[in-house]
Amino acid sequence: MGPKRAVVLALRAVEVVRGANPVLRGVEWEVAAGERWAVLGPNGSGKTTLIELASGYLHPTSGRVEILGHELGHVDVRQLRLRVGIVSAAVARMLLPQVAAGDVVMSGRHAALEPWWHTYEPDDRRAAADLLEAAGFGHVLDRPFGVLSEGERQQVLLARTLMGEPDLLLLDEPAAGLDVGGRERLVGRLAALAGDPSAPPLVLVTHHVEEIPVGFTHVLLLRRGSVVAAGPVEETLTGAALSACFDLPLVLGRAEGRWTCRGR
Repeated sequence: MGPKRAVVLALRAVEVVRGANPVLRGVEWEVAAGERWAVLGPNGSGKTTLIELASGYLHPTSGRVEILGHELGHVDVRQLRLRVGIVSAAVARMLLPQVAAGDVVMSGRHAALEPWWHTYEPDDRRAAADLLEAAGFGHVLDRPFGVLSEGERQQVLLARTLMGEPDLLLLDEPAAGLDVGGRERLVGRLAALAGDPSAPPLVLVTHHVEEIPVGFTHVLLLRRGSVVAAGPVEETLTGAALSACFDLPLVLGRAEGRWTCRGR
């Protein structure tokens, strides 16, 4: 037997029902320390609901959700959420457009939406600048968040989340709406994080296999709220599994660690 996995996120027989509509059906899923997961599925498959559960912003209708060793319903989620980083369009919409990008990143230290509700030290400002520099976006440090391109905003949001040193990092379709350049810069940054042993476990939600960075270790495929397949990416991400997930004959390819997909 190998070493026991240190599970940081677990869904046990999870059901989510909204009105009379089942959104997730009997989902069983675990994320362990050091793992980097891609979650794929068509629109309406339950991917965003999965992220809401994993971030503690939604409770299941039935079943159990355990985040960082705590079960939802038996923990102060306000404190738990401080340990979970999330990059999503919802967060971007809540940020003030006039705040400088560096201040947006720095405010992630306290998971705040503005920088003036907390006291920051010079080390915090340097750390924010270093995170942007590491992504190749140091030049946006003093620019207002509202004037940045979509690609720049996503890099700032990612740096903001990393500023809080999360124990679990969730990314809800971070490449949505990006052009090819913005997408590739973001995928490259996520690949660097995937290869960093000190980085937290990652969960990336996407519609496209092309957006799975090099170094991601596992994949979860969802369809109509149910798990089609889940496991190590090398074994689980196949043309047959992807075709079943999207209900369409698909051909899966791979070159230099990156995936491609097209219809037959």
